[in-house]
Amino acid sequence: MAQIANKPRLLAVVGPTASGKTALGVELAKLYGGEVISADSMQIYKGMDIASAKPTQEEMQGIPHHLIDFLDRDVTFSTADYVQLANNKIEEVISRGKLPVIVGGTGLYIDSLLENTKFADGGRDEAYREELTVFARENGCEALHARLAAVDPEAAEAIHPNNLVRVIRALEVYHVTGRRFTELKRESRTVESPYDPLIIGLNYSDRAVLYRRIDQRVMQMVDKGIVEEARELWKEGGMSTSANAIGFKEFIPYFNGEASLEETIAKIQQETRRYAKRQLTWFRKNDRIQWIILDEFAKMDEILEKCKKCIANYWNI
Repeated sequence: MAQIANKPRLLAVVGPTASGKTALGVELAKLYGGEVISADSMQIYKGMDIASAKPTQEEMQGIPHHLIDFLDRDVTFSTADYVQLANNKIEEVISRGKLPVIVGGTGLYIDSLLENTKFADGGRDEAYREELTVFARENGCEALHARLAAVDPEAAEAIHPNNLVRVIRALEVYHVTGRRFTELKRESRTVESPYDPLIIGLNYSDRAVLYRRIDQRVMQMVDKGIVEEARELWKEGGMSTSANAIGFKEFIPYFNGEASLEETIAKIQQETRRYAKRQLTWFRKNDRIQWIILDEFAKMDEILEKCKKCIANYWNI
C-alpha cells in the first residue's frame, strides 16, 4: 500500500501485556529514526514504575520516550486528554524529522488516536460521579463494573473493572444522556485521520506461552520491589484512581493481614492474564493490524526482519 498523500507516517506497536512491545518499539525506532510515544493508561502516572512496567533508561537505549511518568497519581486523565497530548507529541516528533512510534496496550487510547475520534462532551453530573465513587468504595470495583455491563456491555468489555475512572465516566454518560458511551464514541468518528498509520500487533499462537511470560513478569516485579512500591502507596492512602492498576489493589488484603504474599502474587498473575485476554479481544476487532506471531521466531533479529518486510510492503519503501 502506498503512502496516503500528504499524510505523515505513523508506526504503532500494539498487543497484550508481556508480549515484548517495549523492546520491539525501541528497536524499530532505532531502525527508522523514531521516537516512542507511549499508549499505556498506567505508565502516565508517577511513582508506579514497577507495577506499570515502565521502560528503564537502559531499556530505552537512548530513544526518546514521551507520555510516561508525567502525571500525579491523584489526577484523573481521560481518553480525550490522551488523544490531545499524543497529537501534540506526534506533531513535535514529526517537526524534528523523526517517525512517531506509538507503543502500548491500551486499545481505547490507540483506536481513539488513530481514528481521530472527536469526543462529544456527554454531559456531567458531579453528584452522580460522587455516588458511583462511594458505591465502588463500599462494594468494590467489580460491583460497579457489573452495573456498567448491565447497561453498556460493549463498554464493559473494553474497560477493565479496576479502571475506576473510565467505568464511572461511561456510567455517567449513560446516566446523563440515556445513551451508551460506545454509541456516542462511534458517532464521534466523523473526521478523517490526519495520519497514515501502520499498526503491528504482537501475539502468540499458543496462549499458554503468553500466560507463562505474564507469570514470569509478575515474579520479576516482585524481585524488583513491587511489594515495597505498593506498600508506600498504601501508606499514603493513595489506593484510588491510578492505584486501581493491577499490581496495587491486590496487595490491600496482604497489607491488612488477610492474605499471604503467595496468594497475592497468584492473584496478580491471574488478573494480569485476564487483562491480556481483554486486550486481545479488543485488538482482534481491528482488521488493520498486521500481526506478528511471536512463537514463529527464535530471536529479535528475525522479528525485526518480519517487521521490515511489513513496513516495506505497506509504505513501498
